[in-house]
Amino acid sequence: MTKADLVEKVYLKTGFSKKESADIVEMVFDLLKSTLEDGEKIKIAGFGNFVVKDKATRRGRNPQTGDEIEISSRRILTFKPSQVLKAAINGENPPAQN
Repeated sequence: MTKADLVEKVYLKTGFSKKESADIVEMVFDLLKSTLEDGEKIKIAGFGNFVVKDKATRRGRNPQTGDEIEISSRRILTFKPSQVLKAAINGENPPAQN
């Protein structure tokens, strides 16, 4: 699914204009992006968690030459799906919500 597909689905389900739908989708992505850039966690109930983690500098090896290299520190984005999403993907009944 592409961003254009998302805009089309929002347009069809909400009745907003295509321009308004595109603006909504863009605003949601901008909000998600800026939140993650700030290092904050995003938890969407029934969907999952997006978390930015810091990876420290570490030693690695070039697989072609065998030479040791230093892999610089960086931030990575992880996603952990909720049990509800996992169940939906596997065609199972979702677990009870507390």
